[in-house]
Amino acid sequence: MAQDKATTELATASAVQMAAMVRDKRASPVEIIDEVLARVGAKEPLLNAFVALDAEGARAAAREAEAAVMRGGVLGPLHGVPVTIKDIQAVRGLPTRRGSRLSDAAPATGDAPLVARLREAGAIILGKTTSTEQGWTAVSHNPLTGATHNPWAHGMTAGGSSSGAAALAGAGCGPLHLGTDGAGSIRLPAHFCGAVGFKPSYGRVPYVPVPNNGALSHAGPITRSTEDAALMFSVLAGPHPLDHTTLPDRFAPEVEPGGLRGLRIAYSPDLGHARVDPEVAALVEGAVRAMEAAGATVEQVTPPWGPEGPGLERDLWGGAMRPFLAADAEAAAQMDPGLVACTEAYRDFGFMQAHAAQTRRFAYAAAVNAWFGEAGFDLLATPAASVAAFPVGLQRPPHWPPHDWDWLVWAEFSYPFNLSHGPAISVPCGVTEAGLPVGLQLAGPRLADALVLRAGAGFLAARPFEVVPAR
Repeated sequence: MAQDKATTELATASAVQMAAMVRDKRASPVEIIDEVLARVGAKEPLLNAFVALDAEGARAAAREAEAAVMRGGVLGPLHGVPVTIKDIQAVRGLPTRRGSRLSDAAPATGDAPLVARLREAGAIILGKTTSTEQGWTAVSHNPLTGATHNPWAHGMTAGGSSSGAAALAGAGCGPLHLGTDGAGSIRLPAHFCGAVGFKPSYGRVPYVPVPNNGALSHAGPITRSTEDAALMFSVLAGPHPLDHTTLPDRFAPEVEPGGLRGLRIAYSPDLGHARVDPEVAALVEGAVRAMEAAGATVEQVTPPWGPEGPGLERDLWGGAMRPFLAADAEAAAQMDPGLVACTEAYRDFGFMQAHAAQTRRFAYAAAVNAWFGEAGFDLLATPAASVAAFPVGLQRPPHWPPHDWDWLVWAEFSYPFNLSHGPAISVPCGVTEAGLPVGLQLAGPRLADALVLRAGAGFLAARPFEVVPAR
């Protein structure tokens, strides 16, 4: 194949670029995988982002992908593009450990539906990425694999629970990473690592097996551009018989045109209740001003539903974690102490309390989704999180009051859109004086996925961000 790589370095190229170069025979899938694996080899010893790196499997798949190109066959939209899978979803031949010492180490016998869709689209699976234990927290350590580190500063959290996915995205190790999100676990690590994290509307993307956690969990892309997120989303989305909640809609692989111009965007710096570190608040405020300059109409607001969220989310999240209550002291000693503390706090959370919390949740979701139309806003802009990255091993930054398990206190902006089932994206909007990324969240009412992606792309076009750290 021709060796024309003048427009980009293969290892850090976007998925859109990689797919185009493969189709046009300007780059080989083998070349792409070799260069991405070389970059992974240089970065992974510090990141600790993989649970299982399947380099030989990826190289074998790349050779098959190259042969298909040379045969002139029909190529999928991700043909030859590398992708990683969060260790919550099954990948045939690799175990699904979920960050837990108590998990089954036997290899999966088949692919989860999303993994199968990625393979059918021509993507090449690099391996499985780290997750917090059972996806319970949004910081990047677990008892099985230890700490995953932030690509911008070793020793700092990469966020979670899609920890390895965001760390690799932020380090420029492949363009596409599959994450899951039950209270912010796509957007929060993207915020910490300078990546793009998109949580689609509930039902857009199948999640198999369907979790019995109050319909909180979503799956979606972590990438380095909104264009790549849209491309990956177009492959993931659509109905599946094993997920009865999935919707029939399909999506174009491109971001809708228009950018920010003409959009009416609400801006809430605190949702009426959240504490936000001043440096994060200032960077998000600057991002909002940039949206105005790019043609959006922005109005600062305090949504009436905001203060109802904290107590509701803690009851729902704590209740959802109860199935992981340790069977005995020996099991507890193998678990993340924070997960043990969370489950113990909700040990006596009974059926009637859980039922009442779900009733409150339905009212909350209705209030969030109705508010957009009633107030006349297309989208809501907020910080993606209240803090920048802090040291691994902690649930909260050292300058915040300590707590055994409650990380949600700095993540009050993300979970409302798990509760409402609406789409939300975190896009990088700057770095702190310490050189740590900060994300801007753009969220919409249920099913406004295309508009959220359009706005994210419009923002990054107006305020480009260097998403691969120099170090």
